[in-house]
Amino acid sequence: MDRNQAHRNRKRGLKALHFLALFLTMSIICIPGLWIVLNSFRPTVEIMAKPAVWIPSFTLDHYRAMFGGAGEGGVPVLSYFRNSLIVSVVSTAIAILIGMSGGYAFARYRFRGKSSYFVGLMLFRAVPGVALSLPLFIVFAKVGIIDTHFGLILVYVALNVPFTIWLTDGFFRQIPKELHEAAEIDGCTRWQAFWKVEFPVARSGVASAAIFAFLTSWNEFALASQLTRSVGSKTMPVGLLDFTAEFTINWGGMCALAVLMILPALILTFIVQKHLIAGLTFGGVKG
Repeated sequence: MDRNQAHRNRKRGLKALHFLALFLTMSIICIPGLWIVLNSFRPTVEIMAKPAVWIPSFTLDHYRAMFGGAGEGGVPVLSYFRNSLIVSVVSTAIAILIGMSGGYAFARYRFRGKSSYFVGLMLFRAVPGVALSLPLFIVFAKVGIIDTHFGLILVYVALNVPFTIWLTDGFFRQIPKELHEAAEIDGCTRWQAFWKVEFPVARSGVASAAIFAFLTSWNEFALASQLTRSVGSKTMPVGLLDFTAEFTINWGGMCALAVLMILPALILTFIVQKHLIAGLTFGGVKG
């Protein structure tokens, strides 16, 4: 009995340490986000105060100023939001269609140079986006697609396709080939076997790839800041620069816009969290 009691106590102690480690890790991850939210409701005096003021006086002046209130020129938040939404949704849809097709081809077919193509795609994805900003700017300027939705969508599709191919390739590899073979024996075409049998099984995995691609496009700053100039094409991350001046930075306004930028991504993550978890834990299908 003493040994069993000692084992239970040890198990409880390890569980407590596990939860403590998780709590400390999540605190480190969440504190910067919490600080941004608090700063968006603080007066400027409290933001710059030393020592830091944790409990804000709670003012909406930064939000009112951002939308054109409080006697200040507003920031075109709705235009930036529309640009971000258009670019993120369209680039994600195109990247998923191409990535799903490519991932399925790599998972199901054999062709010459298959491994080389796959490694090449992964190496392309490994290049930092900021390293491509100058070459892309020069090429886009000559083509005439600087400061357009099309140019930014093209860049984000190119950045997201390798990742979606890699992710969907792994999902389709875990689906037994016998599924589509059985569907073809029953009279389905190759396309029908994919759409009616294989895609429903891998749907959660494809959804998780789409979520990651959308968040990448939504939060990207380095390339968007180089390739956009006007209100008609700037995205929300680039809109944060509107709060910087030559000698000062409007930290309250910047934090308020950051909160508005975080909210859609946070809501989307909660809505599709079931599919996201299912996709990340996607496993083989047992026959």
